[in-house]
Amino acid sequence: MRLPALVASVLLPAAFLTSCESLDDDRIPPMPVNIVFQSAGMWESYGVPGATDYRRFILQKKLPAGFPYTALSYTGFGGVLLVADILGDPQAFDLSCPVEARQDIIVNIDRETNLARCPECGSEYDVFSNYGTPVSGPAVTRHYALTRYHVNRGSTALEYIVVTR
Repeated sequence: MRLPALVASVLLPAAFLTSCESLDDDRIPPMPVNIVFQSAGMWESYGVPGATDYRRFILQKKLPAGFPYTALSYTGFGGVLLVADILGDPQAFDLSCPVEARQDIIVNIDRETNLARCPECGSEYDVFSNYGTPVSGPAVTRHYALTRYHVNRGSTALEYIVVTR
């Protein structure tokens, strides 16, 4: 009788750990993303050099103002939310709320809570310490996370390129 009890004590917790529901971060239609920072000065002016800094990139609206977009620049479905997480590492997300899945409904950073909030459905997402996971609103019950993009360091020390998955 000891062996079945031992097996149950090992398998039961493992079943709980593996049965967690996963988050859906594929609700936003795949669109190209390409934002290049070619110098340290460009990163200082338009990037997110410090922890909890953020910037929105929306090519159609020419945001941020003065950013040198090129013919090869793309900013995803609703735009790109570039943030520096709590460790100062750059992370990128599509600005469109995955609950609404519309280009014209984009999240905004609430500086009091440091969460990205959808003005339409009220869902909030943790972009500074938890990779765009939902923390409140319908996105939690539907398991919708913000669409993440990769941030890769380029060939030079301070060149960053944000690219789609």
